[in-house]
Amino acid sequence: MITPAPDDVRLDAVTHISFTQMVISSGLSEVELTELVRYGALVPEDPQSPAWTFDAHWLMVARTASRLRRELDLDTHGVSVVLSYLDRIEALEAELRALRARLG
Repeated sequence: MITPAPDDVRLDAVTHISFTQMVISSGLSEVELTELVRYGALVPEDPQSPAWTFDAHWLMVARTASRLRRELDLDTHGVSVVLSYLDRIEALEAELRALRARLG
């Protein structure tokens, strides 16, 4: 059984995650996280705030970004492009499921 690190974020316990928690829990550096926000791949709750916080959903996206960066050796721009494609694929799959449900 894997025990989470003390600084690890439990998604069932929080709804908002600080920038620092995102860095610690995602495996991304501060620079990478900032670049992904700049590219629109991650969206803080208030982009104009000096201390960014994120909805818990974005931690899963950040962890996926970290895995893509590591496994595919992508830079942050490449990661943001792949994340946008994955998001589009999920939306199309949801639309397809809805259409199949109407026909079924």
